[in-house]
Amino acid sequence: MTRTAMYLLVAGIMYGCTGSKQRKDGWTEYLGAPDRNHYSSLSQINTTNVKDLQVVWEFHTGDSGQVQCNPIIVDSILYAVTASNYVFALDAATGKQQWISKISRGTSGNVNRGVAYWEEGTDKRILFAYGEWLTALNALTGEVITTFGNQGRVSLKSGLGEGVKEKYVGSTTPGAVFEDLIIMPIRVGEGEGAAPGYIQAFNIRTGKLAWVFHTIPQPGEAGYDTWPENAYKDETIGGANSWAGMAVDVERGIVFAPTGSPAFDFYGALRHGKNEYANSLIALDARTGKHIWHYQTVHHDIWDRDLPAPPNLVHLEKDGKGIDAVAQVTKTGFVFVFDRETGKSLYPITEKPFPASDVPGEQTWATQPIPSLPQPFARQEISENEISTIAYNREELLAIYHNASKGMFHPLEVDKPSIILPGADGGAEWGGAAVDKEGIMYVNANEMAWLFSLIKAPAGNLTQGQMLYNTYCISCHGANREGNPASGYPSLINIKQKTKREEIARLITNGRGMMPGLVQIGAAEKQAIIDFLFDEEKTEAAGLNLAEKSIRTKSPYRFNGYNKFLDSRGYPAITPPWGTLTAIDLNTGKQLWRQPLGEFKELKAEGHAATGTENYGGPIVTAGGVLFIAATKDGMFRAFDKKTGKLLFEKELPAAGFATPSTYQVNGRQYIVIACGGTKLGTAKGDSYVAFALP
Repeated sequence: MTRTAMYLLVAGIMYGCTGSKQRKDGWTEYLGAPDRNHYSSLSQINTTNVKDLQVVWEFHTGDSGQVQCNPIIVDSILYAVTASNYVFALDAATGKQQWISKISRGTSGNVNRGVAYWEEGTDKRILFAYGEWLTALNALTGEVITTFGNQGRVSLKSGLGEGVKEKYVGSTTPGAVFEDLIIMPIRVGEGEGAAPGYIQAFNIRTGKLAWVFHTIPQPGEAGYDTWPENAYKDETIGGANSWAGMAVDVERGIVFAPTGSPAFDFYGALRHGKNEYANSLIALDARTGKHIWHYQTVHHDIWDRDLPAPPNLVHLEKDGKGIDAVAQVTKTGFVFVFDRETGKSLYPITEKPFPASDVPGEQTWATQPIPSLPQPFARQEISENEISTIAYNREELLAIYHNASKGMFHPLEVDKPSIILPGADGGAEWGGAAVDKEGIMYVNANEMAWLFSLIKAPAGNLTQGQMLYNTYCISCHGANREGNPASGYPSLINIKQKTKREEIARLITNGRGMMPGLVQIGAAEKQAIIDFLFDEEKTEAAGLNLAEKSIRTKSPYRFNGYNKFLDSRGYPAITPPWGTLTAIDLNTGKQLWRQPLGEFKELKAEGHAATGTENYGGPIVTAGGVLFIAATKDGMFRAFDKKTGKLLFEKELPAAGFATPSTYQVNGRQYIVIACGGTKLGTAKGDSYVAFALP
């Protein structure tokens, strides 16, 4: 081994790409470490004593609502965010607040899954995103570091080009830190006219833009010919963004970035071709952003099949040889496993043919890549026998089933539903997978079928508010403003009686939860939407001087909404399990065990076995042989034996924990902490972080 290689190896072990030591007792990065394996070498809590866990502290943030944060713990200080995206620091042993920063002023309605940490000597920094801004704080005081960027912040639009000034850009996931760079995941819109999702790296000391990788290639760049000519300049085309988070191979200096679908998500006539580097796992030189290799998991995506979570960097034994690999979970229930350096798949992948679209203008790709192994961890198709037998309206569900198009990668149709399974949120979701030192992956999944379709774009002499609503709001809230509360999209009928104008205006600009902010529309257009929602519009759009660019689109079709396939009581319309936890040996591709995750107490009382529930947030696994996870709609925190899947411990949380827990040690005592914000899936709101430890 050369001296340089030895130095990189030692640096990787000791400093873990943050400039801060990867201390055994801490959880110093999002999901535990740069490899994003959700793994801890702590073993004080083990399979024999985990049953004795008790709550040792609870910190109330004071602003209840959805919290998906995975806290980090450095030098006995816990760093996390509140529902309003305020950043705070706690004594990790007691839960006592040390400082709180409200620089975001609660203006960003997006969820935030955590913060990043960097240190060099006495310079210790927290980096976090709110709105379009990346901000640097002093980790010990919470004060803004004014030498970073412009008075402490830089815009996440910096490397996206001039055309994004009036477009939505944000971030829900902490950046990947490597040496003195932070490589940022970004979130953009999913409709026509979304911003491009280029991958950007910023200098942590100065805030200066260090490099940009174009996920919609420009002339002379590889992949340019997989898009229409000059697609990168087309204002209607965007997306292909890495929003879910990235993993870093510190020794090799490689960042692995998973990307999402191109926009418009559900109709691709304006973006014919394979659309590389969308829906891809991309390996980049972390110092320069230079492309090393990539693999596209969905070609010309029209199903919103984003890669939903950071990849896992793992060491596997295959055919008698050790391999440093990268494993990527997907919404479809597949796991793709590649050699980190070459991008070669460790298991055969077949390009299988799928039906062509009959929607005018659409040109679906003829094949999609299907890995032979590992075995899928979620159902991808259902038969008539898998329509729920506990539903009160099974005959109605069967009629919907028979009327719908079915099959993996079946193209969306106009005015006819297609059953998408796993649904819009997976399969795997943003919580991602845990992997232990033996190469065993633990992944939780949703098994919820959704009904997708297209509708013709509304025509006629519409008011300005109607036109804007049909452009930006109809896919979630419906043509009649009824929404789909069971699917998580609220009704806007009678909103005038429930919400003030100024609150709606703020929500339109800033977004909330997973709703993007509509920063691109002006004040007059914003008021037109509100007038439409309040049934107070008087003038028809044809007579107004409108900013036509913001409301005229090229696509003749709209997405008909995110509709879950549910029974009359609101339960999934397919047979259980509806949520699962699966152990997969990545060395062989075989599943070791699979368990339902979560339950409905009322169904249990009716005599039904554990059904599993929808779940959001990932697991962690420890050297003590225990897997910890919250994530479920039933609001429980659970511990399982990682070898067998046996349930060892469960405790009801003060609110559902739709987040990934963290574990750490202070003064010889191991703690597990989980954010309890509830809110999602119609659960009660919460405002606390809860820590467990042994007596």
